[in-house]
This record gives sequence, structure tokens and C-alpha cells, in this order.
Amino acid sequence: MKRAITLKLPKTTSNRHVDPDNPPWSEEMLGSPVLKRGRGPQKSPTKVLTTVRLDADVMAFFKSQGRGYQTRINEELRKVVARGLTTGSRRTQKRAA
Repeated sequence: MKRAITLKLPKTTSNRHVDPDNPPWSEEMLGSPVLKRGRGPQKSPTKVLTTVRLDADVMAFFKSQGRGYQTRINEELRKVVARGLTTGSRRTQKRAA
């Protein structure tokens, strides 16, 4: 013989009251919503946000050394600039002149 299964509705409590010492929050109490995302603007912006396409093996090399891989890439590029531009850049300067 099969049993009949019936779903019971949850009990409702009609004795709900508002505590005057702890009233429910209102929209006025909460104020306007504040969204904070990211770090915000730099105090003294010294860097430029850009997109650079690098080979996967180059990124894997720098990322494998741990956190701060973007800083290490920036340091290596500074070394190249300090040496005086890459040989490929010199060729384009000669063509333009």
C-alpha cells in the first residue's frame, strides 16, 4: 500500500511585534549605498595603465618567480632603456631619419 505524502506549509507566527528599543532598519537609516572597488587613484600617478601582448613562455617565466612579476618585467625593461634602446629600435630610427 502506498503512503500519501503531503507537504505542510511552514507555521506563521502572528505574535510578531516591533521592539521599540531595537526598531527595524529603514532606508533613511541605511543611507545611500557605497561601492568600493579596487585600490582607488594613486597618490602621485607615476605609472601608465597599458596593455602589452607578451609571449606565454615569457609570462610563465616571470610568474614562476612569485609575486611582483609586473614589477620585475618593468625593471628588465628599464635595464634595456638604460642600455640605450634595442637594436630593432635603432633600425627604425635610421629609416625615419
